[in-house]
Amino acid sequence: MAHGFWHGRRICVTGGAGFLGSFVVERLRAAGATPDQIFIPRRTHYDLTREPDVARLYRDARPDVVIHLAAEVGGIGANRQNPGRFFYANLAMGLHLIEHARRAGVGKFVQIGTVCAYPKLTPVPFREQDLWNGYPEETNAPYGIAKKALLVMCQAYRQQYGLNAIYLLPVNLYGPRDNFDLDGSHVIPAMIRKFWEARHSGAPTVTLWGDGSPTREFLYVEDAAEGIVSAAANYDGPEPVNLGSGQEICIRDLAAMVASEVGYQGEILWDTTRPNGQPRRCLDTTRARELFGFRAKTDLTEGLRRTVAWYIEHQARAARPQSCRGN
Repeated sequence: MAHGFWHGRRICVTGGAGFLGSFVVERLRAAGATPDQIFIPRRTHYDLTREPDVARLYRDARPDVVIHLAAEVGGIGANRQNPGRFFYANLAMGLHLIEHARRAGVGKFVQIGTVCAYPKLTPVPFREQDLWNGYPEETNAPYGIAKKALLVMCQAYRQQYGLNAIYLLPVNLYGPRDNFDLDGSHVIPAMIRKFWEARHSGAPTVTLWGDGSPTREFLYVEDAAEGIVSAAANYDGPEPVNLGSGQEICIRDLAAMVASEVGYQGEILWDTTRPNGQPRRCLDTTRARELFGFRAKTDLTEGLRRTVAWYIEHQARAARPQSCRGN
């Protein structure tokens, strides 16, 4: 990793206090950035969907590099309940941040996209060249299209204004510190919580959405953070770049792995009245490997072990009386 790239640069990390963002901040520090170089805007002070707040953010942070991770996102259920909100919020945040990066003369803008931007029936493995060859899966299309529009904006601003904006497409992320709220979580944290609670309540069955046939690829959050920081330092091109592990697994097999790791021995049922989502997801990660040397290091088995261990520790800590907590 190009440690020298970060020397003396002021870095704004939107979403830096969130799941992925907290690991990106840790990687930045490991790469040589000092805490006083990193500015993390909090939603209570900067509503990034409002242009005046974004303008004030740039005045306050005076960044040389912006890593835009903030997003409004969730699993299939959350996407079905909030299509308008997800479209507006994600498009508005990127729109204002990219425009004001141009005005402020920011040296590097890193826009994080989403695997949801790919067409529903993209040939596997997904190649960046296939991004425009169809409409996204319907349940997350508003979110995916909003994010994909920001790729066009990054490329247009590069062409007209010379803004060095890069665009990264991470696959589904998971790991410690994820969102385990069942109303908004993604598939792995939702499974972990459901199986953990079923184990401790003695529930004989756990019901999951769909029929278990879709496939997904998952990228451990620390690997994703490493890829983002490496790309920020080493990649300056206009083309989008996938970030993934290259390991595809069907949801039914994933459920069995998670149940085993959690220690749940009951029956897994499938609610086929609920949507499956996109039939398959698996990325071609050649471009990331060739352009900035990124390869995922954490396989799914090890990543699940760490994630479940973190969740169990978190649950135990949250259950203690207040006076016994280490804070």
